[in-house]
Amino acid sequence: MRIRHRAAALARVIAARVNWHHLGVVASLAIIAIAITTLVRILHDVEFARIWTALAATSARSIAIAAGFIVAAYGTLTCYDYFALRTIGRTHVPYRVAALAAFTSYSIGHNVGATVFTGGAIRYRIYSAWGMSVLDVAKMAFVTGLTFWLGNLFVLGVGVSVAPEVPSAVNLLPPLVNRLIGIGMLAAIVLYVVWIASGPRVIGRMTWQVTLPNTPLTLVQIVIGVFDLGLSGLAMYALLPTDSQAELVAVVVTYVTASLLAFASHAPGGLGVFDAAMLVALGQIDKEQLIASLLLFRLLYYVIPFVLALSALGAREVWLNLAAQRAAAECAAAPRDGRPAQARKPRPHRATGET
Repeated sequence: MRIRHRAAALARVIAARVNWHHLGVVASLAIIAIAITTLVRILHDVEFARIWTALAATSARSIAIAAGFIVAAYGTLTCYDYFALRTIGRTHVPYRVAALAAFTSYSIGHNVGATVFTGGAIRYRIYSAWGMSVLDVAKMAFVTGLTFWLGNLFVLGVGVSVAPEVPSAVNLLPPLVNRLIGIGMLAAIVLYVVWIASGPRVIGRMTWQVTLPNTPLTLVQIVIGVFDLGLSGLAMYALLPTDSQAELVAVVVTYVTASLLAFASHAPGGLGVFDAAMLVALGQIDKEQLIASLLLFRLLYYVIPFVLALSALGAREVWLNLAAQRAAAECAAAPRDGRPAQARKPRPHRATGET
């Protein structure tokens, strides 16, 4: 009992004295600094003419296949929001609204960085029109984040357990240690599912409470995350040169690892961090050809969806403004008795009966 009390006291002291926000900022800057240093070292002898040649040599079929996988991946992203809405009980919001909010928030968040804040602001702008509060959006962010991490842990856990040597190039850990980490990730998911299965789990206090999805719905969360990451990894794999001899599992594991590092860095679009991790882990592929594949992937996964998302948000704002102006004009034209001005008939003069 004393040990338990001392541990609790130590936890309180750490929570009081450690500024986790500052630690997060330091970690982000450290990741970015390491990535930039690595990129400078890797790219110092790059031949840009060979990159252009590799871009020109990429077949239209490969680009079309990658684009198809990315469209499917963004379609899966819409399930994040739709699932979260049902989890927090906001079933009145239709799928089309969830799809718009998910696509725009993720597309813009991926490119601007600090996805939690940028994506949250966009979500609130869209969902507030459907009566949702900031608290509702915060609950959604928690559920979507849970789905994201469950999918990541599962894909990364399986991949690292099967091919532990792949992340070794990035984290510099022995394959055996990586395999143990992968097994630990899968064990954590199993323990979480067992914990969920033992009864309804509610987290939060007072007005901020979320009932965690039950076991079947947790499995749905994992499937959503797996499809999201798997489809994106397949898109990256489709853009690699056909003679690279890169294994699919290695590419997917590398993609997930690079994406997590980019997410942790909060760099806009993971620029530099994602690319450095991919170049280091897939060092067996010709450098210029891999850079060409990364450029095409950025165009398909980041740039084009970003432009489409901005266009969709802009069109929505124009439509809302026009609708507001039209409603204001109708309100101004309506008389105090509620009937349109053109519908009023002239009243007869009381004395003569003339109009």
